[in-house]
Amino acid sequence: MDLRIFTEPQQGATYDTLLAVAKATEDLGFDAFFRSDHYLSMGSGDGLPGPTDAWITLAGLARETKRIRLGTLMTAATFRLPGVLAIQVAQVDQMSGGRVELGLGAGWFEQEHQAYGIPFPKEKFARLEEQLAIVTGLWETKPGDTFDFHGTHYDLTDSPALPKPAQTRIPVLIGGHGASRTPRLTARYADEFNMPFASIEDSERQFGRVRAAVEAAGRKADDLTYSNALVVCVGKDDQEVARRAAAIGREVDDLKANGLAGTPSEVVDKIGRYAEIGSRRLYLQVLDLADLDHLELISAQVQTQLS
Repeated sequence: MDLRIFTEPQQGATYDTLLAVAKATEDLGFDAFFRSDHYLSMGSGDGLPGPTDAWITLAGLARETKRIRLGTLMTAATFRLPGVLAIQVAQVDQMSGGRVELGLGAGWFEQEHQAYGIPFPKEKFARLEEQLAIVTGLWETKPGDTFDFHGTHYDLTDSPALPKPAQTRIPVLIGGHGASRTPRLTARYADEFNMPFASIEDSERQFGRVRAAVEAAGRKADDLTYSNALVVCVGKDDQEVARRAAAIGREVDDLKANGLAGTPSEVVDKIGRYAEIGSRRLYLQVLDLADLDHLELISAQVQTQLS
């Protein structure tokens, strides 16, 4: 089971804070550092000092880390034109020496679009499908050839399809709870399917849908990685769990029911239950980015038991 650190910087974090978390992620032996792609805080927080851009952040981290994978859960297709996104991600992949992964979703938070003047179209899923075709098509075009795409929402003619990523194929992540369109897109374009903030039962059901869609598309279901994203709140004892839950404004019982919370042994047990239904990677959503001791505890007393 791979453990990856997943952050929500729109809730309030500077680049320096994210750098500190990314370096701790690398030093403590975690597999990857991922971040959300949002421009507006959610809930009651003020989001100070303000948002950071996902791909500018990852470009900086690409030069200041050496081992960990870097990526997004999920980049919003509404934020960027697909040709521009393909260039950005390929460049960051080059800057990292081939350590980038792209999670791409349709975009959903209308208020942040309104706040920053970003169009929020009704036909988001159709745009996502075209973006996936364009981004992967640009990367897969052989050097010297050109790429064309004529869709409903985007039109590319004689693109040189440059630059190329450092990796032969940048892993593409698709995720979500959708029962039909999401599995279909996953089967066609993804290397990994991520189930965000879902129970073991719901994850197992969705993994089954995705596996069936992948096989119907002529691929082997086991060729994909199946993963979960869950809020994490670990403490050496009940008192420390309660303190960390209070720091992020959450109730312990809710975190235990819907996330990964409790003592290390409790969390390891629950991770094992996700592994039993086919999850091979966990994105640990860390909400208190100043609490690096939390990452140390997870590394020392949770990750070591999964090796």
